[in-house]
Order: sequence, then C-alpha cells, then structure tokens
Amino acid sequence: MNNKYIVVLITAPSKEIGVKISETLVEKKLAACVNIVSPINSLYIWQGKVNNDEEVLLIVKSREELFENELIPAVKSVHPYEVPEIIALPIIMGSKDFLDWIQSETK
Repeated sequence: MNNKYIVVLITAPSKEIGVKISETLVEKKLAACVNIVSPINSLYIWQGKVNNDEEVLLIVKSREELFENELIPAVKSVHPYEVPEIIALPIIMGSKDFLDWIQSETK
C-alpha cells in the first residue's frame, strides 16, 4: 500500500465546535468519516504557560492528497484556535472494503 489513506487528529475546545469542523469536512468530501471523542484532557504549553484543558478529539479518515491544500484550510476556516492541532498519520494497512469506501466518499 502506498500510504495514500490517512487518519487526521484534530483537537477542539468543545463538542459543538468539533461537530462544526466534522460537518465541514464531510460536506466538502474532505473526510469520509469523523469520530468525535469527548471529553479528553489536554496538557500542553502555550505562550510559556502549562495548560490543562478539557477538549474533544476528532479522528478523521481521509486521503493524503487532500490534506495540505484542502483539509487544513477547511479546518482553519472554522477552528477558533490560533494554532489548531491538525496532524496526519498514514494508514499502513486496512480492510480493502473500508479503504475503498474512503476513496469513494472523498473527492
């Protein structure tokens, strides 16, 4: 497999914003599916301060070719964070039926 399928992890400050981001990605056919995991706790450093916030985690199934030029701008257009977490991990294996479904449901 050539790693053309990806899982994208995105954190958001609330379920409502997570749903808005998810709907944007699915409606624009930039994601075949988005799981919303809620709540999660995120510990991170921002502007020199340690933060411990409750957030939601979006698990996005998409394709590598959509990531940089379409998926990232779509997320940033509705995400309230100055620097949102948007990271992609390659799907190195998966059932053919599921991967074919990702292909058919994304542009």
